[in-house]
Amino acid sequence: MDNALLFPALVLLVSFVWMLVINTPIAVAITLSTFLTLLSISASVPLPADVLIAHRMASGMESFALLAIPMFIVSGMLMGRGGMAGRIMDFAAVLLRKLPGGLALANILACMLFGSISGSAAAAVSSIGGCMIPEMKKKNYPDEFSVAVTATAATTGLLIPPSNVVIVYAMAAGGLSITSLFIAGILPGIVVGAMLMIFAAFISHFRRYGIAPKTEASEVVEKVTFAQCFKSFMVALPSLMIGIVVLGGIITGIFTATEAAAISVLYAFIFAVLIYREVKWSELMGIFLDSGVTASVVLLLIGGSCAMSWMLSFIDIPQSLSAVLLNLSENKWVILIIVNIVFLFVGMFMDMTPAILIFTPILLPVMNTLGIDPIHFGIFMIANLCVGLCTPPVGTCLFVGCTVGKTRLLPTTKAMFPFFIAMILALALIVTIPALSLYLPALLK
Repeated sequence: MDNALLFPALVLLVSFVWMLVINTPIAVAITLSTFLTLLSISASVPLPADVLIAHRMASGMESFALLAIPMFIVSGMLMGRGGMAGRIMDFAAVLLRKLPGGLALANILACMLFGSISGSAAAAVSSIGGCMIPEMKKKNYPDEFSVAVTATAATTGLLIPPSNVVIVYAMAAGGLSITSLFIAGILPGIVVGAMLMIFAAFISHFRRYGIAPKTEASEVVEKVTFAQCFKSFMVALPSLMIGIVVLGGIITGIFTATEAAAISVLYAFIFAVLIYREVKWSELMGIFLDSGVTASVVLLLIGGSCAMSWMLSFIDIPQSLSAVLLNLSENKWVILIIVNIVFLFVGMFMDMTPAILIFTPILLPVMNTLGIDPIHFGIFMIANLCVGLCTPPVGTCLFVGCTVGKTRLLPTTKAMFPFFIAMILALALIVTIPALSLYLPALLK
């Protein structure tokens, strides 16, 4: 890095970290630290700092693909409050309850299905957890274990399409194909879910979770008939079909990801309001308001991060970091280990959307130099940051799960340790086997 650019780099880093320490909202911290950095080099930029930031924020949000985010948020809220989560949960419970730890496995499957449909991990925790955690308690599962299962399983919905964070990454990476990224997340999401199921079944079997008292029937020996499975599947089918409609339409080229988001809103509205009638007409305004607030926060983050990304590029941060990493080792696996350790650390202190927006333009040039496909990089970055959603001090899924399950933070975090191991093992597979991310996109081209 040029010595003349060292001072603005320090201004950016120190101001941003300091604002995070004093608990400034992340969108404000990103924008204000960028503004302070621009002031420090005002003689080198063509426009006043405030005008340049406004221009970069506006141009960063000027993307048709970003319209999908508020619409997927609306559809997710409609599905969460419209009874779709309960129907998916019932189907998963009937399908898996005969297995050891069956209700825990059903919880994971339900979170995978609903998380992939809603595109929100927090929504999956609150919707599935609100139904499943009390049921698991009745079946002799500890509350902390139930919350740990729900919180970690909910993150799989950020990999399995459709997913808002995948859209954010596509934009941050310079306009990658959202369709390819959606498809790329399917197998890695299944790998994470399967690994969580293996650990949940193992723990449940050896700790005898889910075994009812001797005076009652145990969960494991309950009879499950084909008729019951078929009936619960048919009840859940309309809820499951929304994922098939959205993804199928995108893959076949019938509509774009943005158009798919609009269709998902219409689909969720028809079933939640007109057919199931679990969302009243009077509740719609509140749902739209909540969705608008959530979407505005995401879009403000995107705008501020676009300004910061331009600033990082202007002061040569990506190029300098690339040189530093490549000087550490010429072995791409060593660099990948370093990058993943950094992401695990960052995920503990920063939410996923700003982390993707900040680190994608910094590290993507390094990945390109190493010959790593940007789609593969995006998927393992998201899989890595999913771990941070379940870890304090910022773990969104952890805190939502503790609130829903009425558990304390420390015992719940302790119960999560085996599932952290499961998620990291799945992450290792995703990183070291690029075909998990790249096979389906290549197959469907």
